[in-house]
Amino acid sequence: MSVPARIDLHTHSTASDGTLTPADLVRAAAEAGLDVVALTDHDTTAGWAPAVAALPPGLTLIRGAEISCRWFGAEPAIPLHLLAYLFDPAEPHLAAELARVRRAREERGERMVRLLQADGIPVSWTEILTGAGGGTVGRPHIAQALIRAGLVATTTEAFGPDWLGERYRLPKDDIEVFQAVALVRAAGGVPVFAHPKASRRGRIVPDELIADLAAAGLAGLEADHEDHDPAEREHVRGLAADLGLLVTGSSDFHGTHKTVRLGAHTTGPEAYERIVALARGVTPVASS
Repeated sequence: MSVPARIDLHTHSTASDGTLTPADLVRAAAEAGLDVVALTDHDTTAGWAPAVAALPPGLTLIRGAEISCRWFGAEPAIPLHLLAYLFDPAEPHLAAELARVRRAREERGERMVRLLQADGIPVSWTEILTGAGGGTVGRPHIAQALIRAGLVATTTEAFGPDWLGERYRLPKDDIEVFQAVALVRAAGGVPVFAHPKASRRGRIVPDELIADLAAAGLAGLEADHEDHDPAEREHVRGLAADLGLLVTGSSDFHGTHKTVRLGAHTTGPEAYERIVALARGVTPVASS
């Protein structure tokens, strides 16, 4: 059996805040020359079934999610993201928490839109919901409304401090990170900390927390990511080596919401094999 060579373990579809449908995403992954792609929409598994149904020949799909978490060991609490691979979506405790976070995301989005409207900014919640197409609503959907209104030119500008980065940003009701690790493990999944040292995104957690998470069941760290500079990537690799964690790399592809392309960063076969071996929830789906 040949080992997959090009593996991208972090992508998003219209089931959350990407711009490609799950079906189009797996087709684009095949066209980009990937052997394995993980679908990791925010706090949802809604894209799994359509991605499986459209899986092109030669591509393996890893079903996953990117879970919105928070560490309460700092004031204010620090948000972080946990990539969860190959978990059982029917496990009731994890499913309930993901449903709660999705509801909170939608309520937060609507409140942010009301803040914008109160300042006379012409954005429509109904239009934003339509644009989300039933997916998990996030700031990128509001950013698209600001772009359509001609108020900003890009998603990056919309995420700046004058807009959704600070002035009109509200906190999310995320899952406490140790609880999230435990829930993913109990559902047979494999938890990996997404872009753990991406300082350009805001505050980052200390190495001591990552060591505690590793002791609690964290399996890996995402090192090669567009938002890590070279020093941050090396730091993550060294930390993973010290803690015995696997290391991944991925695009964090969102379609036209971001400029990064599928397969821009990839995961080595050894780390991929470790993830598959650790999983007890669902299995990779391979198309012949």
